[in-house]
Amino acid sequence: MATIFHLVTEQDWESANGGQHWRPASLADEGFIHCSGTEDQAMRVVARLYPDRTDLLALEVDTEKLTSPLVSEASRSGEIYPHIYGPLDLGAVIKVWRVNQGGAGGYSLSDQ
Repeated sequence: MATIFHLVTEQDWESANGGQHWRPASLADEGFIHCSGTEDQAMRVVARLYPDRTDLLALEVDTEKLTSPLVSEASRSGEIYPHIYGPLDLGAVIKVWRVNQGGAGGYSLSDQ
């Protein structure tokens, strides 16, 4: 089983729960859902884009359960990131992790 990670706020995740799909703003704005291929890559995204957020969750997604196309693409930096081109099936979310800020600016995941 291959997995990827998608970052969401607690509030956004609460609003998505109960539905069948997750459609973040990026899907309408950019045509895809941003994801990370590994936990480490997701934590680097948190450090770069969301360093002061304390309400982030990481959705661990089973890629085999997705019905929308998954494409790995290079970012502006050249690093490869997975993108979901369509809604995220909530049934593909196998675990919800809390994003924790650690010492020295590090980040980690823990059980919610």
